[in-house]
Amino acid sequence: MILFNSDYTEGAHPDILRKLAATNLVQTAGYGEDEFCTEAREYIRQACNAPAAEVHFLVGGTLANMTVISAVLRPHQGVVSAESGHINLHETGAIESYGHKVLTLPSSDGKITAGQIEAAHKSHCSDEAFEHIVQPKMVYISHPSELGTLYTARELKDIRKVCDECGLYLFLDGARLGYGLCAPGTDVTLEMIAQICDVFYIGGTKVGALFGEAVVITNAGLQEDFRYIMKQKGGMLAKGRLLGIQFGELFRNGLYFEAAQHAIDLAMVLKEGVLAKGYRLFMDSDTNQQFIIADDVKVAVLKDKYGFTYWQRYDKSSSVIRICTSWATREEDIKQLLADL
Repeated sequence: MILFNSDYTEGAHPDILRKLAATNLVQTAGYGEDEFCTEAREYIRQACNAPAAEVHFLVGGTLANMTVISAVLRPHQGVVSAESGHINLHETGAIESYGHKVLTLPSSDGKITAGQIEAAHKSHCSDEAFEHIVQPKMVYISHPSELGTLYTARELKDIRKVCDECGLYLFLDGARLGYGLCAPGTDVTLEMIAQICDVFYIGGTKVGALFGEAVVITNAGLQEDFRYIMKQKGGMLAKGRLLGIQFGELFRNGLYFEAAQHAIDLAMVLKEGVLAKGYRLFMDSDTNQQFIIADDVKVAVLKDKYGFTYWQRYDKSSSVIRICTSWATREEDIKQLLADL
């Protein structure tokens, strides 16, 4: 079976595996204080043009979200998110398990707007019972969103402006960030994200690494004691060099962006191909996630040969399926899928 149901079904990019094997018996300090992590942090700071940023490595996205939110918020505070946000739908209540409520906003495309955030803040402040209600203090956005949509530079700047006016922190989930940065027509760069966000993370798990996410904290006020929180939440990997080695390879010579671009190129072949065959898209996505509306009979047939994500019912006779490309997707598999469609 050919798997298109996620963008981490394969292992790791061969360059990363070779580096892990070559350094396997090297003895280093533990807990991310080794030379590989130090080097990787510097590569990431350079890529972000953020020399004062702190960079911390965690093994997965849910752990990164949980650790960052727990570190930033006080016990009575919550995080604002689109109702489709990963922290709301697909992390088994991880954020709430540490005492922070996810405050959801409606969204039809996976994104939230500056106006929605401002209205949520004003609603809280103007409520006579505000001290009895969870206080919104952080805004969580995903780029790309869970529906494959992207924020524009203007939208991000508007959100930053509202966050400043309302005293809110801005946190960007970058599990698939590489695919967003390489999407055709985007005007958002890694440097811009570093300038706009208080904290964000660069996803490695879904963009070529065996595992790992790099949390980048640009707000100096949030940097103190972050490693304490990492340790408390079980996120401080004893063999931390395994993370540093991977991110060093991803950012040493631009492999992160090369891997992401490969997935985007094939996703656009898929997108153009399904449209040419008369299929409709549930959401217009320029990222590696493509949401296709297909007849239920066709979906059932495809299941015998392909692994994909059933997203939702569209109407009485058709459904939405999500097909993901990755850094390791083969062009011949895309061509075969289009032929079968």
